[in-house]
Amino acid sequence: MVALEVVVEIDFILRIVPECSPYLVNGSIEMLQVETSCGYLMMKSGRYCAVLMGDKWTHIDKLLSRSGPLAVEGFDETIEQIRSFLQDQVRILVIGAGGLGCELLKDLALMGFRNLDVIDMDTIDLSNLNRQFLFREEDIGKPKAEVAAKVISQRISGCNVNPHYCRIEEKDQSFYRSFAVVVCGLDSIVARRWINSMMHSLLHYDKSGQLNQASIVPLIDGGTEGFQGNVRVIFPGLTACIECMISQYTPQVNFPMCTIANTPRLPEHCIEYARVGGPLDGDNPEHLTWLYEKSQARAAEFQITGVTYRLTQGVAKRIIPNVASTSAVIAGNCAQHLDNNLIFNDVEGIYAYAYKYDRDPDCLACSNKPVPVVCSPNMTLDHFREKLCTNEKFQLSAPGITASIGGKRKTLYMSKPPALEEATRPNLNKSLQELGLEPSQIIQVVDVNAVGAIRFQLDM
Repeated sequence: MVALEVVVEIDFILRIVPECSPYLVNGSIEMLQVETSCGYLMMKSGRYCAVLMGDKWTHIDKLLSRSGPLAVEGFDETIEQIRSFLQDQVRILVIGAGGLGCELLKDLALMGFRNLDVIDMDTIDLSNLNRQFLFREEDIGKPKAEVAAKVISQRISGCNVNPHYCRIEEKDQSFYRSFAVVVCGLDSIVARRWINSMMHSLLHYDKSGQLNQASIVPLIDGGTEGFQGNVRVIFPGLTACIECMISQYTPQVNFPMCTIANTPRLPEHCIEYARVGGPLDGDNPEHLTWLYEKSQARAAEFQITGVTYRLTQGVAKRIIPNVASTSAVIAGNCAQHLDNNLIFNDVEGIYAYAYKYDRDPDCLACSNKPVPVVCSPNMTLDHFREKLCTNEKFQLSAPGITASIGGKRKTLYMSKPPALEEATRPNLNKSLQELGLEPSQIIQVVDVNAVGAIRFQLDM
């Protein structure tokens, strides 16, 4: 039996284990050992005692003994074998070490997973300390991934956490393929779409189009916004993915340019006005300081109050508000048996609902076929790109387009690098017909939201 000793005050023990009261003498428990509903209670000293709990894997074993909607039929292994496999062989990647990421790392480590990796490109800020409990004031300015990994490894015996202080885009397919499960605690839709695309790029199909399920790396995505949250369990190629559900995400707020330029009323308007003045890296402290100073000047001009550094950072990085209790609930549900979706809301009371979200047969990521897009032969390439960006189903950011025309691969437009953008810019004012594109033709589109090219079929 594996025991866990917890030192607590006598008063607390009496509240949760009232059967100990007969042993209390002069504020101390004067005995060597007594078996209680919580385990074994042993004498320590003075006002304090030690609760020697039973097997610490008892509750985990109960979880492992249950079946779930995504369980494989015919799987018959003992709980000890499953637990041993999970603890010793399974390697899990946690993406994000913020409010949700800290909770995920803690939960996974306490569940017994011993081989964890965490990746995060951010550093610790003072504003993080109220909810990201793995960090302390002396950690400000340090990489979140490195500090979180160090704290978990030190506090939870036997757990080894490897940090990666970088962007998720800096890792290749071999990195993500090395994990049994990827768990996300991201605050960006763009990052979610990219990792979703990456996990689908790992899939292998045979010549008949059948998926090799051994190539699947499950993706668990948790998200929070204030007092609301959700969990998505994604088996790439088998269940609905992020792209299938893209229309369910709250669209990002964009302020009208005429308002922020001529009649600003909110501190956010002042920040947005300064923000459009040039390229900005939301993770660069110097850039944020420059933006904060420009925003303050703009606010003073129109007698607007409320511009703070924290608000400036939030607007610049499109930061979603976070509540610690919501993160704890969502992180805990990332380890539950779900159909593939759970929504949680405790704005008024508490509401949670698990349900199955169906796959989109024309999904950009998981359909494994060209996606039809309705267009006209007379539509300009610029209008076509705008359709790909504004359509609720696609929501691309900066699509680059290539196609096979006359037996040759041609680049119709690319926004980067600058030289290629300048060379292909004249094509934006040409119609699809003028460019040589035909009905039912397959084109390839690249975008920051996807790892590889997305295939579209022109329906015109």
